[in-house]
Amino acid sequence: MPPDSLPLDALVHDRVLATVTNDPIDGRHLAALVRTEAPLLAVDEVAGVVSRVQARMGGLGPLEPLLVDPTVSDILVNGPGRVWTERAGRLERTTIVLDRPAIDLLVERVVAPLGLRADRTSPVVDARLPDGSRVHVVLPPLAIDGPTVTIRRFGATAVPLDAFCERPVADLLVQAVETGLNMIVCGGTGAGKTTLLNALGAHLPAGERVVTVEDAAELRLPGDHVVRLETRPATPDGLAAVGVRDLVRAALRMRPDRIVVGEVRGAETLDMLQALNTGHGGCLSTCHANGPTDAIRRIETMALLGGTEVPLDAVRAQILGAVDLVIHVARAGAGAARRIEAVAEVVAGPHGLVTTQPLTGPGGSAAAGCRRPPRRHSPLGGGAADGRR
Repeated sequence: MPPDSLPLDALVHDRVLATVTNDPIDGRHLAALVRTEAPLLAVDEVAGVVSRVQARMGGLGPLEPLLVDPTVSDILVNGPGRVWTERAGRLERTTIVLDRPAIDLLVERVVAPLGLRADRTSPVVDARLPDGSRVHVVLPPLAIDGPTVTIRRFGATAVPLDAFCERPVADLLVQAVETGLNMIVCGGTGAGKTTLLNALGAHLPAGERVVTVEDAAELRLPGDHVVRLETRPATPDGLAAVGVRDLVRAALRMRPDRIVVGEVRGAETLDMLQALNTGHGGCLSTCHANGPTDAIRRIETMALLGGTEVPLDAVRAQILGAVDLVIHVARAGAGAARRIEAVAEVVAGPHGLVTTQPLTGPGGSAAAGCRRPPRRHSPLGGGAADGRR
């Protein structure tokens, strides 16, 4: 019986680390080491061990095959044991098994190149892989069953706007982008907010200077004049954190035609509202919410928690002047496609409230046109209200 593949992988890897040589350790050298340790292995088994050892030597080790699989959207490590993935909205248990040392090595390979630390003093860490995938790490004692690692990937292939909705709704949104209406995309975790933001960004007029602000750079806007800004956490050597709020303020000084904020979730909300009120029409952002009206309530709450003591009436006035449309995207269930559930116009309600008015009807049809005036000239002619109502 050949030795168990996991101990053999580790044994060969240790031999490589102990080898002092100026020659590169390529597949041929690794195969020779494998045959030395397990001379009875078949050729295909030797190749498998070589592949796994090469993965351990670089990248994220055993997770590398999942990272190159375009169908995997999330990789979930829940402590020692089997690794889970999400494909097409469905969770699946993989055949990959990680022990505690392997997870510790995985975390170190993620955080070390970024100058971050993950230990008992910093048990919660957010990071980004070179391909832009987001990584969230939670260590014991906060993670009771062992270190957890969540890798949120994004599709390399752009999803067109038509995949989210019927043609009349897509036309409504394309015109809203072209005429510079400010839009908020809302939905739950994994609903497709960033993917929809990319789809909307594909219709930005050519030649405009777009500045994006994100916690983790996921947006892939197709324009030829896109400036991408990304937040930075505080580092162990004393560098201060740079948050979304700081970058929104910086973006305003960068001569933007449009500002795209990947997600608002805290004190930066008020800065975003003020940025949308400074004449940069056609700005986009996302937030977590269960629907258009819930998104307005959540934006109010986040703006009030910004610590600036701005009264609620002033916040509502900012929202009414800044946000034109709210788009709600969701998945109907596990494995279901991401769909636009509602498009709503932001309107003034009774007693000073800010509320929304649906522009889409049952089944995702476009029931009405937006009455908001355009914030910039549409290259197709006409304004936001073009007789759709």
